[in-house]
Amino acid sequence: MKNKSWAREIAVKALNKVLREAAYSNIALKNELQNSELSKVDKALVTEIVNGTLKNLSRIDWIISQFTNTRKKKLDPWIEDILRCGVYQIMFLDRIPDSAVCNESSELARKLGHEGTVKFVNGVLRNISRSKDAIKYPDRNSNIVEYLSVFYSHPAWIVKKFIADYGVEFAEEMLKANNQTPPFCIRTNSLKIERSKLMEILEAEGIEYEEGMYNTEAIYIRGTSSIEDRQSFINGYYQIQDESSMLVGHVINPKPGDTILDMCSAPGGKATHLAELMNNTGTIIARDVHQHKLRLIDESCKRLGISIIKTELYDAKKLDETLVGKVDKVLLDAPCSGLGVIRRKPDLRYKKKQDNFSELSKLQLEILEKAGRYVKPEGVLIYSTCTINKDENINVVNSFITSNKEFYLESIEGLLPDKLKVQGAERGYIELYPNINHTDGFFIARLRRK
Repeated sequence: MKNKSWAREIAVKALNKVLREAAYSNIALKNELQNSELSKVDKALVTEIVNGTLKNLSRIDWIISQFTNTRKKKLDPWIEDILRCGVYQIMFLDRIPDSAVCNESSELARKLGHEGTVKFVNGVLRNISRSKDAIKYPDRNSNIVEYLSVFYSHPAWIVKKFIADYGVEFAEEMLKANNQTPPFCIRTNSLKIERSKLMEILEAEGIEYEEGMYNTEAIYIRGTSSIEDRQSFINGYYQIQDESSMLVGHVINPKPGDTILDMCSAPGGKATHLAELMNNTGTIIARDVHQHKLRLIDESCKRLGISIIKTELYDAKKLDETLVGKVDKVLLDAPCSGLGVIRRKPDLRYKKKQDNFSELSKLQLEILEKAGRYVKPEGVLIYSTCTINKDENINVVNSFITSNKEFYLESIEGLLPDKLKVQGAERGYIELYPNINHTDGFFIARLRRK
């Protein structure tokens, strides 16, 4: 029980850093866990509490507001976060007795707050435990946006955006999918090993696995919270990458000997995949605006045994005259809102602001214009994002084609895995959704220069 107490304290501290210091959840968790002496099981509990609380934060805050007269602004930050973690465990984790949650949360209040907060925390949580089946939420019929925003813990502006683009039913399915735990996916490095052999090695390392849904190089793994120290990872047998991102490589359809420009490459997942598909023959120019991110690509290349990637520090907004009309295939994995990876980054929904969207679309089009200049006649231009916002996806592509008549959308039928059934491939682009395809939300368009 002592370890469980430490786990809950670490969870509250990590949550506090995310919500009060604007830390990213994955970094906050890593920093809090790396020096702890918790067991593998307790580390998993910490991760579950933090990510689960973030995924359900608006709903949790709504519940707390029903059981206390204390105004939110008057709540001590530590006590508020203790309550939030406690409510998550009571409402969403059946395997933990409510009484244990109440007791441990009260002890945390004594340690991080003061004696007067102990009874307050204990009383609120016990009342919620007794009444959890009778909690009422905003009325769905009178205000669907408020209901969905509270129940699925997404800012109202995101809910409105999803409803406007996809309708209420589809929007609710996406909100629900965003609160589910995504699978952990790796990509087999075909330069070093076959997938069947890699799965044998993973089994020997005690890692649970299953084949990917679509891509022949994809593997889903479970039963481990960290892979960086595994010998299979150190040996460069695989790279972490979601299946949606792997599809970009197949849509580009690179050939050995190609010259490819990856304009916004870091952290290099797509570039290294291209190198593997090219059998490490040809040239890939991988650019980014941050030097420290380019180092990540270089480190991955060394581990994976890739030699054809040349990293360069370069701002994608600036035109490189030396490359105009000289590149076989250009990949622009554009800076985007990231609305497609909310399930993987639960704190992202609270960090994004609606008023940034119009400027973001302008930036994407600006960079896409530069990307088109580099493509050889009859060459290929790929535009991709990890968002499901149409204003950043097909609308940007259509605007580009309107002002660049020498480019057209080219069918990508035959380039996608047989198991992936998705609309739009014949039109030259695909949209992937977590609730439909069970991948990250993603957009990929293939354009051909005449």
